[in-house]
Amino acid sequence: MKISEIPVETSESYQLVSITNEVKRAVREAGVEEGLCVISSTHTTAAVTVNEDYDRDVPRDLAAACRAFLDALDVRFEHAEGNSDSHFLTSFFGQSQTLLVRGGEITLGRWQGVFLAEFDGPRRRTVTVAVGAI
Repeated sequence: MKISEIPVETSESYQLVSITNEVKRAVREAGVEEGLCVISSTHTTAAVTVNEDYDRDVPRDLAAACRAFLDALDVRFEHAEGNSDSHFLTSFFGQSQTLLVRGGEITLGRWQGVFLAEFDGPRRRTVTVAVGAI
């Protein structure tokens, strides 16, 4: 198994940042023809998700939907740091994604990409990518 890290800089409080090219590079460098790729956020207020990576409006729309979703919940969070919404969204989205590796490439649909989902930015984040044969 080959493990690597991808640094990600975010510039907004809620933001989806495509890391697709970096994940593809990590898979190529791992040299695995058939296997699994696990992409994991090492943060409690940032997630990893797979979604459309063709239309640049989609990540912005998803970030806006997260804000609207939280507003609609009408929940009072108690966490002293004031970022419980970020912890909630990370749990909701999930901190990792597992993708198949076939022919030395991650298997994504035509329009799909891999994103770090920032919910407490702007920040410097690290995403861990583990690639192994099965």
